[in-house]
Amino acid sequence: MIQIIGSFAAIAAAQALGGGQAALLEESGNWIMKSLVIAEKPSVGRDIARVLGCRQGGSGFLEGRDYIVTWALGHLVELADPESYGDQWKEWKLETLPMLPEKLETQVIKKTGKQYQAVKAQMRRKDVGEIVIATDAGREGELVARWIIQKAGVRKPMKRLWISSVTDQAIRQGFSHLGDASDYQDLYEAAVARAEADWLVGLNATRALTVKHNAQLSCGRVQTPTLAIIAMREKEIREFVPKAYYGLKATGGGASWNWRPKGGGHTTFSRQEAQKALESVRGGTAVVEAVRSRKQKSYAPALYDLTSLQQDANRIYGFFRQADPGLYAAAV
Repeated sequence: MIQIIGSFAAIAAAQALGGGQAALLEESGNWIMKSLVIAEKPSVGRDIARVLGCRQGGSGFLEGRDYIVTWALGHLVELADPESYGDQWKEWKLETLPMLPEKLETQVIKKTGKQYQAVKAQMRRKDVGEIVIATDAGREGELVARWIIQKAGVRKPMKRLWISSVTDQAIRQGFSHLGDASDYQDLYEAAVARAEADWLVGLNATRALTVKHNAQLSCGRVQTPTLAIIAMREKEIREFVPKAYYGLKATGGGASWNWRPKGGGHTTFSRQEAQKALESVRGGTAVVEAVRSRKQKSYAPALYDLTSLQQDANRIYGFFRQADPGLYAAAV
């Protein structure tokens, strides 16, 4: 909470504060300045608002005594279209490629413009003393908030909430350890570099392919390799040739046991390996040394949070957390 010394004579002026809300004035004469929290999506914003005690609803935000919580809808601001830089790029022609603006500008996404205006109005309120970036903990989340703040032309102190789940405990702990937004400047700049590379490569390549082949073709950093993976998998399915595999199963006394090859699983493609295992136990005797049983409930696993996703990705696929934190954040 931020306090600024005021006077009781200024009560009338408080009525003119942005967002239709007047700053609280304590008996001591201190203005109660609020922190604006920007979440990435409405559901997360409402979870944070509930924990912070923000119950007073507004247009695109929730408000409490010390905090105002608002939210984006994913990206509210994007890089400007080529057409906005001049008439030379309004038509798709090979001779105007490559498109290389001296500086890439941003624009408000028309579809979600109403929510952008709601967030902008809250940021510009006179009783908002600082902004807490509470978008997703990752490169893209950083970009979502920074572009909104930058586009709105707001210059206020900024803090960063960095949490990987939205449980009440995680939110409380995160707000008790808020970091300075400047500590995440490198992450923001990496996100900008990624976005600008997508623009320069994707839009230029898309126009070049479309004009060259006289067909509506699209090329992009994510979609092109993703489509390649799908095409490769489809090729594997079509070219699949069935192959015999072997396994062993012993039964007796109403129970059954499956053989486990050295490589894991219950089967092998080696007939010789399976035959050898069979010969090693043929005519032998199995002894049940103990039987234990108990009743237990098994619940469906919860959805992944960032921590559990990283743990399973490391355990199953050998991924390391440091490899690409943006990958995990995007997956969650």
